[in-house]
Amino acid sequence: MMKFSKRHNATNSIDEVLKQFINENKLAQGLDKIKIQETWEEMMGSNIARYTEKVSLKGDTLTVYLTSSVLREELGYGKDKIIKMLNEMLGEEQIKKIKLL
Repeated sequence: MMKFSKRHNATNSIDEVLKQFINENKLAQGLDKIKIQETWEEMMGSNIARYTEKVSLKGDTLTVYLTSSVLREELGYGKDKIIKMLNEMLGEEQIKKIKLL
């Protein structure tokens, strides 16, 4: 059920109304999780996504669960670059650390 704490009038943009709805219903964290998963798959491509079991963000740490130890080691060498590229794609500095498991 949609609820709004304040009455909205025609001067509010759809963007403002959606942001308020997301904040009031505490949906931002769930949306961020989906966005991070999609961003990882888009940035890394289908070959690496195929070996990715799960991507999760807790605080500022991104944890990536991989099925290939060789890939885990290869990606480990480029952690800083991966963090930088993900943050650029997300449009904000959301990730500061990355764990490859």
